Parts: sequence; structure tokens; C-alpha cells
Amino acid sequence: MPRPLHPVSPGIRTMLGISFFVLFVAFWAWITLGGHVNRIFLADPLSMLKDGWRLLVEDRFWLDILITIWRVFGGFLLASIVAVPIGIMMGAWKPVEAFLEPFVSFARYLPASAFIPLLILWAGIGELEKLLVIFVGSVFQIILIIAVKVGSTRRDLVEAAYTLGSTDNGIVRRVIMPANAPEIAETLRLVLGWAWTYVIVAELIGSSSGIGYMIINSQSRLATGQIIFGIIVIGLIGLLSDFAFKTFNRWLFPWSLA
Repeated sequence: MPRPLHPVSPGIRTMLGISFFVLFVAFWAWITLGGHVNRIFLADPLSMLKDGWRLLVEDRFWLDILITIWRVFGGFLLASIVAVPIGIMMGAWKPVEAFLEPFVSFARYLPASAFIPLLILWAGIGELEKLLVIFVGSVFQIILIIAVKVGSTRRDLVEAAYTLGSTDNGIVRRVIMPANAPEIAETLRLVLGWAWTYVIVAELIGSSSGIGYMIINSQSRLATGQIIFGIIVIGLIGLLSDFAFKTFNRWLFPWSLA
């Protein structure tokens, strides 16, 4: 067994990650193609690929994929624009934290799906409602996590800046924000993954397009191959966006690399 917390090389990490997927698909094929599970309840990998190809070619499922991607990133961008400044203010100024933290802590426990009936009444069943579901589900999480990270800024850096004559606003601009920028970016990367959960919930109700809409339609026809294909598409897009976000963060904040 390797030592605890001992790093592995990038090549071994990639090999181990791929091997898990290979074993997973092999087990999936064994239980379905081997007749251990009824294919009505769980399609086999080959049927799933055929159903997925049919969706893309005949049903233009790629349009639903693009619509869902737009909803995720649109709602997430709105949440980030609002949440990042508020989180920084809460972490940097304790009176702001004392004023806002009780409400933010309360609101972040409210499930985004509970707001869907109200959001439909307020915004209809169009794109705005979908964006607002993602906004509500993401904004309070981002605010609180960033506030905690900013509030734990190293005090020696702050004191050193004051010693060198920095003002209060200068402390925020030139110490707090640069010191926590990598952590803020990492927070956004993590919450982006949660946004995918919210968009699927939004598309299950009052929607006529998107990946979630396809999944709920497939459920009524017991088309488990299409359901699994939709789930895999979400996972692949999330994996690619996560990798892109992580690569961009490493390029933007090279000093944060251990």
C-alpha cells in the first residue's frame, strides 16, 4: 500500500482513473449482457450507444445539449457575479458578515427545487426560470464558502501591509484578493458541478427542451438506454468543464501550485 498523502505521478494517476472506468463498463456489460438484470430496467452498453446515436442523428439531441450548457453557464455566471463580491465583503469586513451570515446560512439550506413553483409564477416557464433556479441553487453556496476562505486570510500578510503604509481598501485590493484568488477560483469550479444538478431539476418541470427534458420523456417510454446516455452526456460535459476550469486556474494562478 502507498504511504498516506504520498503523491503519484501524472501518468499513474491517468492510468488509475481510466482503469476504474474500464472496470465499471465491464461490470455493467456483464450484468446486462449476461442476463443478470432485465434490460428493460437497465440497458446494456451497446444498446445505450445505439440509442444515443439515434438521439443525436434523428432527434437532434445535440440541440438539447447546447441548450442545457447555456442554462448552466448562464445561471452560474449570474450567481458568480453577485456572490463573489458579497463573499469577499463578508470575509473582509466583520460587520457585513454579522449582518448577512445568518440569512445566507439559512438560505443555503433551502433546496433550489422548492423555488421552482414560485419561479414559474414569477418568470414563466421560459429560459429565465431555468437560469433563476441555477442562480438560487448556487449563489448562497458561493457566498458562504468565499466568505470563510477570505476570513481566514493570513494575518501576518495583513499586518505587514499595514506596516508598509497600506490603507484599508488597499489591504482588500492588494492583499486579501490576491491571496485568496486561487481559492475563490477553486470554489467556483466546485459549485459549477452543483449547478448541473440544479439545471436537470429545472428541466424536469415545465420544460420542452434540454437534457433533463429528454430524460423524463424517456422514462415514460421505459427507454433506459436513452436515460443512461443522457446521464453519461452530463457526466462527460461536467468532466470536460472541470478539467478546463482546473487547467485555467493553474495557468492563471501558477503560484498556488504545491
